Amino acid sequence: MAQKEFKEAFVSNLSGTTLAENSLGLILSALCVTYRGLILMYFVGESTTSSWKRLLMIDFVVLVASLVLSCTVLSDVLHWVVLVLAAILVTSVFQIYNQRKQYAHQHFKEVIGSFLETSLDMNYIPFVTLFRVFVNIKTGISILAVDFPIFPRRYAKTETYGTGIMDFGVAAFVFANALVSPEARQRNKNLLHSKFSFAVKQIIAVWPLVFLGLARLISVKAVDYHEHVSEYGLHWNFFFTLAIVRTLSSFLMILYPVRISWVVSASIAICYQWLLETTNLKQFILNGSDGKGTRVGFINANREGLFSMIGYIAIYMAGVQAGIYIMKKRTLVIDWIKVHGCLVMSILILWLLLHVCEALTEPVSRRMANLSFVLWTVGQCLLFLIIHMLADLVLVFVKVISGMSNVPCSWNILPNSSQHRMERTLLKSRPLGKVDKTTINFCLIEAISRNQLLFFLQSNILTGLVNLTIDTVHSNTFISLFVLLLYMFCNCVIVYLLHINDITLKFW
Repeated sequence: MAQKEFKEAFVSNLSGTTLAENSLGLILSALCVTYRGLILMYFVGESTTSSWKRLLMIDFVVLVASLVLSCTVLSDVLHWVVLVLAAILVTSVFQIYNQRKQYAHQHFKEVIGSFLETSLDMNYIPFVTLFRVFVNIKTGISILAVDFPIFPRRYAKTETYGTGIMDFGVAAFVFANALVSPEARQRNKNLLHSKFSFAVKQIIAVWPLVFLGLARLISVKAVDYHEHVSEYGLHWNFFFTLAIVRTLSSFLMILYPVRISWVVSASIAICYQWLLETTNLKQFILNGSDGKGTRVGFINANREGLFSMIGYIAIYMAGVQAGIYIMKKRTLVIDWIKVHGCLVMSILILWLLLHVCEALTEPVSRRMANLSFVLWTVGQCLLFLIIHMLADLVLVFVKVISGMSNVPCSWNILPNSSQHRMERTLLKSRPLGKVDKTTINFCLIEAISRNQLLFFLQSNILTGLVNLTIDTVHSNTFISLFVLLLYMFCNCVIVYLLHINDITLKFW
């Protein structure tokens, strides 16, 4: 068997893993964020003299290298890793509380009351940024790691049915884009009087994705790179899906009020599933027009990519609804705790509907992006959001009781009446709410967030280069880990250097 065919077989005909294991990696990333915050507060401190190299290594080891290890050598004991890290974190926060400098003479109930009345800066919602950044990081790791034997096959994309960790990737990107879209942030109100103007703006906005899709298509065919054809088809790819989904979804939101995006999302997903069940559409997507997997003709050749867009549009609309709810102006911690509770209830409802849908129709299918897939991925995205919101709130609590605030990409605390009523002690550092600009600049999360498309693009390019120069399938554990860590470090260093030099590569 030729090398190309061998690599294609290595990532094909897989069936995924459990819903619980899919969630473990999401929880781990939130734990890493919290540990990183505590390290910056208690070990790096408030010093403005910390070198960018030191801070980069802290961020890389805690936020990136840990995730590389979690999906490779630690994958079989990941549940124990998460449990141990969570237990240590709870113990650490309890110890910080007992040694608190702020409100040292207050009872627990009074401290919690002060925490709930803490005012947060609404100009920046950190868990939304964390969600989008970690989607990029996890995707960057997975697209190369999947070509190494050290990456569990159950994590890779499934062939037809199942929930592999990589199946979540494209849906998470779609949801992340919707979450911060102009519609979700209510920034398109002035455009609605001119539908033509709005349509033109959407088409212009996605041209880089179309360009990158064409570039990927040409380069893959030119070097005869291995492809998993049943993922999108012969000519379609991720960039085309993102571009078309965003454009069509924006047109839909011209026709329907943005506030009922969830109704539109549910209607699209249910109608699409009805078509799959009552027509020959399902058989066409899975087996082609002749029932033998033909790839003759454009629609036949790219049927997975073309029809799965219907499910992705439903996911996008759900993401817009989530963005509208999350972006509402809130100030107090207690308000965000209420949001957390609401999102938890939404996840429980979605998971219940998922089990009902799988029992009545069919299992999750990334290949078709069916109703079960929509329910699963939207639920996973909400879970990803709330665990990072919880991580942010833990860091806010530590800030409140310690008087320290040296944590970039976390909530900035503002003065409020409740805090002024409490007994204050001398802060160990500068007043809460003031952020060290130097440290903010030396932040890997901000660096990736600033140039997200570049980070994803260079991940794809470096993945291709590695596969063209290394026999990944037969690499041992040491070589696999070394290459993966070096690859992710290169990805991070590039965007990090651009960020600390105040460079944003966006020209559209």
